[in-house]
Amino acid sequence: MRILWIGPAVLQLLVVCATVRGEAGVTFANPTVERWKFGIVVTASEGPALGIIAAAPVPSDWPEQKIRVVEESTSPEVQRMRFRTVGDGARQMVVEIPRLAAGQSAEAMLTVEITKSEIHEPGDPSSLAKPARITRNLRVYLSPSPQIESNHREIEALAAQISENQTNSWETVLAIYDWVRENVQYREGPLKGALAALHDRDGDCEELTSLFIALCRAQGIPARTVWVPGHCYPEFYLEDAQGKGHWFPCQAAGASQFGEMIETRPILQKGDNFRLPEERQAVRYARPILKSTPRPGFIHPSITVVQERVEP
Repeated sequence: MRILWIGPAVLQLLVVCATVRGEAGVTFANPTVERWKFGIVVTASEGPALGIIAAAPVPSDWPEQKIRVVEESTSPEVQRMRFRTVGDGARQMVVEIPRLAAGQSAEAMLTVEITKSEIHEPGDPSSLAKPARITRNLRVYLSPSPQIESNHREIEALAAQISENQTNSWETVLAIYDWVRENVQYREGPLKGALAALHDRDGDCEELTSLFIALCRAQGIPARTVWVPGHCYPEFYLEDAQGKGHWFPCQAAGASQFGEMIETRPILQKGDNFRLPEERQAVRYARPILKSTPRPGFIHPSITVVQERVEP
């Protein structure tokens, strides 16, 4: 994890600079600073446990987010705490615990200071276009992901229909955004994915985000999921006239925000197609993991994942 300390003078400079909006690129403004605690608590509630490995998401640096580690701590039962990067958009804390007695708990905690900036929409987006060249890093954001069926014929046909009369790439993405928000009702429920949301015309923030992303990808516009505690939203990728790429966020569920984002919750991950060492198949979110060694007389423990804002 890259650690960056931002002092008051730098914050003031950021605020001043943010008053100048770029013509076609992303502008960051009004940084806020919060302190958050992330961690893992493993409990052998039903009996002793052996050879425990647990993992959970932690935030990392992004253009709109900078992380400063304040404290790392572990209880005596933890043999090792380390961090790993999954793909190019997720970071996890990994904890190794040799043994827990019945009723015993072990914990690992990371306290960080997070400087998060607002994202403002570009001043003139008309020159923004689909990427002229698809790099290896972009290719994953044009391909299907778990429950983002961007290559399904119904998704492709709808994307073509929505985009038919649009004059530029920005207008195409905006038309997709408006269609999803106008035609898919927000309704909480179990995860069912983009295609099911299209059929049922309802879903929660994951479904609305997944359908928006699937329609963008079907039109050759890279898009991906941004995960924050308790919520997710999409962002899409376009290039300016100089060929420089920019990721623009939008709020698929909730108050309308397109090409901009005011969200103080920390970004945990970006992306929706991850390969975890403990999983046989790709997953849409690098979720918490808990494994233990199966032996006679030993019981699989339970895990509690900590994601909470704390006072400085």
